[in-house]
Amino acid sequence: MSKLPNVGTTIFSVMSKLATEHDAINLSQGFPNFPVDSVLTSILEKNATGNFHQYAPMPGNSNLLFAISKLITQSYGRTVSENDELLITAGATQAIFTTIMALINSHDEVVILDPSYDCYEPSVILAGGKPVRISLGNDFLPDWNLINDAVNAKTKLIITNNPHNPSGRTWKESDMQQLEQLVEKHPQLLVLSDEVYEYITFENKHISAHSRSALIEKSIVVSSFGKTFHITGWKIGYITAPKHLLDEIKKVHQFNVFSVNSISQQCLADYLSVTDVATLGEFYQQKRDLFRDLMSTSNFNLLPCEGTYFQTADYSKISNQSDVDFCKQLTTDVGVATIPISVFNADQKDTKIIRFCFAKDEETLTKAAQLLCKI
Repeated sequence: MSKLPNVGTTIFSVMSKLATEHDAINLSQGFPNFPVDSVLTSILEKNATGNFHQYAPMPGNSNLLFAISKLITQSYGRTVSENDELLITAGATQAIFTTIMALINSHDEVVILDPSYDCYEPSVILAGGKPVRISLGNDFLPDWNLINDAVNAKTKLIITNNPHNPSGRTWKESDMQQLEQLVEKHPQLLVLSDEVYEYITFENKHISAHSRSALIEKSIVVSSFGKTFHITGWKIGYITAPKHLLDEIKKVHQFNVFSVNSISQQCLADYLSVTDVATLGEFYQQKRDLFRDLMSTSNFNLLPCEGTYFQTADYSKISNQSDVDFCKQLTTDVGVATIPISVFNADQKDTKIIRFCFAKDEETLTKAAQLLCKI
């Protein structure tokens, strides 16, 4: 009997496969198609001949842990202990899964805000918990009335995602204040703050749980080097959490991963000393602005994009099809693969909105926009 009877092939795999079959431009799955920084690849070449080929320590390479603690201080003004409050993980998905398996017990309730990334709910189910899916507002920002009504004495965790995938929205100061009030009202409540796009923000920096003193002791913050440095295939991220929570997370981590790729850890430790994450937002903002400009004559209504490398668009002036069917037709007939938003909702709510990934080179974005502007 299946533990996940309702889980099938992800929409990302479906759309990428369809794109390959029809030789379509793939703006669906969230991975960049441009080269990695040559400084990082040079570091990789150097370390390939170094003594970094055996198991790394379970919590992570000490050089990398120190570099991360310094990065968090520089970015958010928070001082963390690299020995007690940081854990290197095999990507953000493993970080999320391991956290949930460690902290959620049978019948604990976990609030998930829809549209939500697809790894959240299965992790809760496998841990024996109860997912409670709450819709964000039409603007993709939290509906605090719904959230407050859903949280009760059984609620152990709320999963937040800021900057938000798939919408590209970032939370406002008032949203963070509401979250703080929620945690204060419910002492048992923890926050799993998925911040994998933390350095990909534009006009305004996102507000991190790292920077909120009222949240730090209750939050598990998940970060991703794959997203930050567009090295998604390296599958490496990290968790920041208070020691008493991280100790429990480490117990699970040591049995489902133990330690993370040793060379990649040393490479990132070296790279963090010579790169500046503060320039990342500007880099992706240029791509966002280019794509929005190229699409300005299209029949798509482009929605606000404040962070991530995803642009959502309303296609209701073009078609009445379901978003899934529309995305499939875009791939097969127009030659551009995208992602429907309904698949991120528990109830498959379809608001005729799709998601484009603009983490692509200029040539790819230009060709895709030319095709999309013809419909």
